[in-house]
Amino acid sequence: MREDFQVAAQPPETVQQFRPNIDNTGRWVRGLASFALFIGAAFALRIHLVLGVVLFLSAGFLLFEASRGWCALRTCGIRTRF
Repeated sequence: MREDFQVAAQPPETVQQFRPNIDNTGRWVRGLASFALFIGAAFALRIHLVLGVVLFLSAGFLLFEASRGWCALRTCGIRTRF
C-alpha cells in the first residue's frame, strides 16, 4: 500500500447531509405525492410541455426523498409536519 494514500475516517459532509431524517409516515406521504405528480405530469404534457416537465422533475425529486427517507426542507432546518 502506498504511504501517500489515506482512507477517510468519516464520510464527506455531503454524504452525511443525505442521511435519513423522516419516518415511515413521511416516506409514504412523499411517495403518494410523487405518484400524484407523475399522473399530473402525464396530463400536463398534453397541454403544456414546460409544465409537464416541471411536474415530472418534481415527482422524481419527491420519489428520491421517499426512497432515501430524506427531506430537503428538514436538512435546511425547516420543520415539516410529516
